[in-house]
Amino acid sequence: MTVQFAFDNSYARLPERFYAPLPPTPVARPKLIRINTALAEQLGLDADWLASEEGVSVLSGNLVPDGAASVALAYAGHQFGHFNPQLGDGRAILLGEVVGRDGLRRDIQLKGAGPTPFSRRGDGRAALGPVLREYLVSEAMAALGLPTTRALAAVTTGEEVVRETMLPGGVLTRVASSHIRVGTFQYFAAREDMEAVRLLADHAIARHYPEAAEAESPYLAFLGAVAERQATLIARWLSIGFIHGVMNTDNCSVAGETIDYGPCAFMDEYHPGTVFSSIDQNARYAYGNQPSIGLWNVSRLAETLLPLIDVDQAKALEAAKEVLGVYGPRFHAEYAGLLRRKIGLAEAREGDDDLAQDLLKLMMGNNADFTLTFRRLGEGDGSVAREQFMDPAAFDAWHRRWLERLAAETVPAEVRRTAMRGINPAFIPRNHLVEAALNAAIAHGDFGPFEEMLGVLSRPYDDRPGAERYMEPPLESERVRQTFCGT
Repeated sequence: MTVQFAFDNSYARLPERFYAPLPPTPVARPKLIRINTALAEQLGLDADWLASEEGVSVLSGNLVPDGAASVALAYAGHQFGHFNPQLGDGRAILLGEVVGRDGLRRDIQLKGAGPTPFSRRGDGRAALGPVLREYLVSEAMAALGLPTTRALAAVTTGEEVVRETMLPGGVLTRVASSHIRVGTFQYFAAREDMEAVRLLADHAIARHYPEAAEAESPYLAFLGAVAERQATLIARWLSIGFIHGVMNTDNCSVAGETIDYGPCAFMDEYHPGTVFSSIDQNARYAYGNQPSIGLWNVSRLAETLLPLIDVDQAKALEAAKEVLGVYGPRFHAEYAGLLRRKIGLAEAREGDDDLAQDLLKLMMGNNADFTLTFRRLGEGDGSVAREQFMDPAAFDAWHRRWLERLAAETVPAEVRRTAMRGINPAFIPRNHLVEAALNAAIAHGDFGPFEEMLGVLSRPYDDRPGAERYMEPPLESERVRQTFCGT
């Protein structure tokens, strides 16, 4: 075939115990759903070729392109707090790495590409619903401005997969800064293979944190950098009402990207105890627990690095604890700053955090919609947000305090409103609309709702006349109370 991917596969140059080499398993009748043309351009790929018969053969796993690595990665992980020493890519194949037009290196992976040595009796396939969900939500996250894996393409396979019922199959082509996880480090640490931990750490530093290589203790600097990125990422999740749903260490990217969109969801009404994931029965990964779980996950990374930090393990532990101390202040500073901006305050003053937290408490007690409350607060004098509250008088009291605080700002009102529109989205992937789009595709082969929703979500901060239904929270009869992993 003609060379279409300028692969430079650095991870595949690591020793073979880091992965299992194998090709994807071909599918029966691949058919293209969508190419992410803008992302293809960014990666230096020809979108027209990707949409061709030969390109779709690559995207479905029927044809391995020249220069591909074609490997399934090894990793372990804590799943809901319980350690599993061997997980790995059970349904994903890393085709390889490309360096985009922006000079950044990214993985290209096929998700749903067939069984691997890590499949643990699974079929290695993906149902169409989870493929479309990850495409929608990951691209929405990118448009919202959050670090995330991306969707390059989605195809149907012409085959069915067995879950609770027979479902149409699909393959997602996922793009990531890398697929190195906390669980990747745990895989080798659990085997007491410190040579591999060192090689992995050196690779991750060179790829994601080259400044750490110049530090007095590179592995300690690496740990601190991962902690800061995780703290920042999770603060940003909270600022848009996002709930990952399955924050296991094997779903925690050391690059600081949101990865593995399984039972994820966005809140409608604000409540810190909100859980959607059907498998999170003890609410371990509830919305409000995500910051502490982020620190817990990074602490597991720290455990794997201790022998590299200092030969004296007591000293290594103390040094790691000190570095992990950056997590809390970084999270709180980022989260407080985001909340301040969400309520239109450009200049930090004493009492701002209390003002923002008091609004959240009011929202929780009044079943106020998280996204709409903040969006409406940026309209006019903000009084239209009152409609979100069961007790409008309670909002009125807070609103007066807020107006008094705004009077102390030097930023003109129109500049403030523009800034608020730029941080408070009008459109998020509302669960009931996502489910409706997926059902149309699965049950009727109708991808129109998926395409329409993707178009709306591509500009989440813009006012979109005619798209109002995508802003509205669900009716009681439309409410989605559980999301599912899809594996």
